[in-house]
Amino acid sequence: MSKPVLFNIGYGNLVVVSRVVAIVSPQAAPMKRLRDEASNRGKLVDATQGRRTRSIIVTDSDHLILSAINPETIASRLTSDGARGEE
Repeated sequence: MSKPVLFNIGYGNLVVVSRVVAIVSPQAAPMKRLRDEASNRGKLVDATQGRRTRSIIVTDSDHLILSAINPETIASRLTSDGARGEE
């Protein structure tokens, strides 16, 4: 059994690469509604460490993970870490 590949979403928080469905910006109204709905269902994980939310990571388990790192930065970490995990 292979180990899951993790990537850093900031401040020592890690996410399993294979579980990520999307990385989105939190400013749009639909993302704010999605965030509120996830909070009401108990599916919201705040990994911002008290900082401003700059990205929302959507997982295949219907969880939303808030991060204080820009979506572009997370995407670059995701692709570079994912590429290393497949070698």
